[in-house]
Amino acid sequence: MSSFTFMTDPVFKLGLPNWLAYFLTFTGLAGVAASVLLYIYQCELIYPRTFPEGSRTDVAKPSDFDMKYTDETLITKDNVKLHTYIIILENEEEAKAAPTILYFHANAGNMGHRLPIAKVLYQKHRCNVVMLSYRGYGHSEGKPNEKGLRIDSQTLLDYVKSHPILRHTRLVAYGQSIGGAVAIDLVARNEDAFSGLMIENTFLSLPKLIPSVMPMLRYVTFLCHQQWPSESSIRHIVKTPLLFLAGEKDELIPPSHMVALHDLSETRASKDFCKFSQGMHNDTCMQPGYFSAIREYLDKRIRRDDIEETPFIDSKRSSSNQTIETVDLDSDSEPYELVSGLADEHGKTHSFEVEELELDMED
Repeated sequence: MSSFTFMTDPVFKLGLPNWLAYFLTFTGLAGVAASVLLYIYQCELIYPRTFPEGSRTDVAKPSDFDMKYTDETLITKDNVKLHTYIIILENEEEAKAAPTILYFHANAGNMGHRLPIAKVLYQKHRCNVVMLSYRGYGHSEGKPNEKGLRIDSQTLLDYVKSHPILRHTRLVAYGQSIGGAVAIDLVARNEDAFSGLMIENTFLSLPKLIPSVMPMLRYVTFLCHQQWPSESSIRHIVKTPLLFLAGEKDELIPPSHMVALHDLSETRASKDFCKFSQGMHNDTCMQPGYFSAIREYLDKRIRRDDIEETPFIDSKRSSSNQTIETVDLDSDSEPYELVSGLADEHGKTHSFEVEELELDMED
C-alpha cells in the first residue's frame, strides 16, 4: 500500500513537532502581512499630520503673537494648494537688509505650532520669516510624502525668489527633525540661492533611523520607500555655512546622527556644531544658549559681507557672559504646544508645552 504526503509546506518537511510547525507558519505569514502593511501605510507613520488633535483645522496666526504677516496660498507644479505665512519686518529697508528664514517644521502638527520660535527669530533677531505647512498639514491640500515635500519646499523657495522684497535678502533654511532633511535637500538642490543652513536634531536617513525608533522593524528597513538621504545630500552643499543644533539627550534620533552629518559635510565655509547637554528631541530649542547660538551664527556667518573663519560655536558658555531674558507668550492663554519627532515604538509622538521661552541674550 502506497502512502501519500499531504503536508507540502517546507516547514512541515523539517520534521518539527506539529505545534511548532504551525506556529512558525503563522508567525511567518504574520510577518509578511506586517511588512506589507508597513510598506503601504508608512507615510501615515512618518507624517502624523493629524496629531495633536485639531492640527488640520486649527492653525494659529502670526497676529496671535503680535506679528504682522500676509497669508499666501501657493500652488505647486502638481497643482496642490499650500498654506504659508510671510512675516516681513515692517521697515522695507531693514527687511531687505535682514536675513530671511525659510522655516521647515517637524513631522507633526502644523506651522502654527512653531510661531513662538518664529516670534523670537522675527522680534529678537530681526529676521524675515517664511513658514510653510507641507501638503496634508494644517490648511494645505494633498497628502504628504517625500516627493511631495520636496516639491513643496521648492515652491516656497521659488516664491521667495520672486518676492519684491525677499528676493533681495540673504536666505537661510532652518529645519527641525524631518524639517532638517527637507532643508538639507532644498539647499543641496539650490545652493546658489542660499546664504546659510541651520538644522536641529535631524537624521542621516529614515532607513538608518528606523532601528533606533522602531527596533522591531530593523530587519525590514529595505521596505522604507521614504528615504530622505541627508547623509548623501549634505555632501552636495559645498560653499554654504552650516549650523548644527544638537540635543545630547535626544531620545528619538540618536545624537550620533548629527555628529555624522557634521563630519560628512564637505562645505568650504564654516561648520558650527552647537551641542546642548540637556537637550532632548523636542526641547532643544528651550535650552540655555540655543537662540544665542543662532544669533551668533547669523551675525558672524550671514550678515557679514567679509565672511571669515572663526572658532566653532559651543553652547557651553560661561554664565557670566549671559543674561536670561524671558519672551512672554501670553501667559493668560492656554500653554502653546510645539510638536515634533517621529512616533516611538509605543506609537507616542513626543511633544511639549510652552508658556514662555527663556532666551539667552549676550551683553
